Amino acid sequence: MNPFLAQQMQTVEAPGIDWGAILPMVIVFGAACVGVLIEAFVPKHQRWSGQVVLTLGSIAAAGIALGAYVSGRPEHGVVTMGTTLSIDTPALFLWGTLLALSVAAVLMIADRSVEPGGSFVAQAGIAPGTVQDRAQVQSTGMQTEVFPLALFALGGMMAFTAANDLLTMFIALEVLSLPLYLMCGLARRRRLLSQEAAVKYFLLGAFASAFFLYGLALLYGYAGSVKLADIATAAAGTDRSDTLLFAGLGLLMVGLLFKGSVGPFHTWTPDVYQGAPTPVTAFMAACTKVAAFGGILRVLTVAFEATSWEWRGVMWAVAIISMAIGAVLGLTQTDLKRMIAYSSIAHAGFLLIGTMALTDEGLSGTLFYLLAYGFTTLAAFGVISLVRDSTGEATHLSAWAGLAKRSPLLAGVFTFLLLALAGIPLTSGFVGKFVVFSAALSDGMAPLVVIALVFSAVAAFFYLRVVVLMYFSEPASDGPTVSVPGAFTTASIALGVIVTLLLGLLPTFALDWAGAGGFALGG
Repeated sequence: MNPFLAQQMQTVEAPGIDWGAILPMVIVFGAACVGVLIEAFVPKHQRWSGQVVLTLGSIAAAGIALGAYVSGRPEHGVVTMGTTLSIDTPALFLWGTLLALSVAAVLMIADRSVEPGGSFVAQAGIAPGTVQDRAQVQSTGMQTEVFPLALFALGGMMAFTAANDLLTMFIALEVLSLPLYLMCGLARRRRLLSQEAAVKYFLLGAFASAFFLYGLALLYGYAGSVKLADIATAAAGTDRSDTLLFAGLGLLMVGLLFKGSVGPFHTWTPDVYQGAPTPVTAFMAACTKVAAFGGILRVLTVAFEATSWEWRGVMWAVAIISMAIGAVLGLTQTDLKRMIAYSSIAHAGFLLIGTMALTDEGLSGTLFYLLAYGFTTLAAFGVISLVRDSTGEATHLSAWAGLAKRSPLLAGVFTFLLLALAGIPLTSGFVGKFVVFSAALSDGMAPLVVIALVFSAVAAFFYLRVVVLMYFSEPASDGPTVSVPGAFTTASIALGVIVTLLLGLLPTFALDWAGAGGFALGG
């Protein structure tokens, strides 16, 4: 062997790994790989049960590992995997949120009682509109590859929220995105709409990833490193031109804001929410939002806090645009899934207000808002999946007229969830908005808070419109039926409702954990 190469090999050290810190993520990725093996080697009629047990069991195991680590975690967090991952209090809170939300989402994905055979196509390769496609709607099989895909997406989200450098963040972004592109096109019914949603999401997501990667390259040119701490050091004091810094930040934020459904980078959201299978829509609406804003919080707080004076004005404009698009265009929607899509765009603007605060109160308030919004949205999509007609889910508003007379319990649950999304007191939505707006007021953003309150009032109208429609309209004689939910969907909706109520009445525990520490700044 060449003596020079031998000397170089001797000086290379393996990166330090804190296995206890990253064990929850390792469990999720390991289970996803096992899920792929199940698809390859287990008989088709046994795959569904095996995948459900594996998926829920691995999420539970990851939650147990997370709980064991949190009880004895270092106060200021740890940087591990060769400084690529930062396992600190915000990352642990976001991991716990993602794992809890994914349990409810997987229960919806696994349900086969509301839609016989499940919400997913039995054979994804069948062309829409063919005889085989019409026949598979009546079959009881489902594409069980959706379970390992969901686990890979979940693992990517966990890595994304803990990434300590932009290159790791980009890889995690692709790991979480690619499975979602596939899952969006697997709807059992309305196949063309579902596949159109998947293609739109894929194409726009590819553009957003390109923006992110180009921004990463510019920031590397500016700081000579992709580590967030090194970028922060370079931005705090250097004689280099700031052109690369702010051009890179702008392109980077386009990719992050796209993933968070923040207007004006929202155009994929209504079409994808409407076309994707409802369990996948719920998974995206809750978990992807958590991951995206977890990444935005880390990037802005760790790498760009010193330059906040320069970029905050632009982010003010983005937040206002997002709230305006979500609140105003939400008023014009006649499809419930599209309405909640525009609701998510408005909520993204509210979340951005807390993200811009760059204070401990802003960090804890934003993390709490993500937890509260995720469970409420998941439960809302669970309710939407239960109102059905001959073509599948009846998501047009006219189908919900007089629902309280057909199913008072379902109408009452949906009303409670809509009031939580509107931010009415005694719900988690009210507490979430209160803590975010309070943090913004403390940081001198009073005008932005006033604008947010105005748009909150506007958005409340389209939530209340659905409530009025359910209680004060007469049901059509040939209207849709309300399906009796199976155990999985019932558990998912109940979990969302209970958490929404508890976080509205007793938010202290979640707020204390969210505010227990900041980001680890090791590089």
